[in-house]
Amino acid sequence: MCLDFGIPQVQAASLLAAMGIFDFFGTIISGWLSDRYDNRYLLFWYYGLRGLSLLYLPYSDFTFYGLSLFAMFYGLDWIATVPPTVRLTAQRFGAERANLVFGWIFAGHQLGAGAAAFGAGVSRTVYSSYLPAFFVAGALCVFAAVITLAIARPQPKPLAEPKPAAA
Repeated sequence: MCLDFGIPQVQAASLLAAMGIFDFFGTIISGWLSDRYDNRYLLFWYYGLRGLSLLYLPYSDFTFYGLSLFAMFYGLDWIATVPPTVRLTAQRFGAERANLVFGWIFAGHQLGAGAAAFGAGVSRTVYSSYLPAFFVAGALCVFAAVITLAIARPQPKPLAEPKPAAA
């Protein structure tokens, strides 16, 4: 897409690398936050900011400054959704089933990513632009942000009653 807007490959790769650096720090900070705050609200903010950054991209004028701002915000929450998702999965399904359920979540995510890539290709072929795909992806992220608030708060498990001492 950068080539469509006259951005040289090296500059585009540099922006992608910057996104990766912000991703590194965003994911680490997300893990720290996931241990301390309600993961539903973290996912709300992560998906919401991701969606807003995708909706902003077509208006960035594709300048170095505009794309750098996109790379920073998108990078910070690129993989940041994983720690709160894993924690919510363990809380909802138990530690013994968390790996299996998260595996299915990951598989579903990959199917969605494949569909999004295909949709972006269709957008480029039909409209000669990737921009409709960014609008759809941004809107879906905002929708995902809102529905994360519908996830029921995990109920704390009651402590087992102490067994009476043997006489």
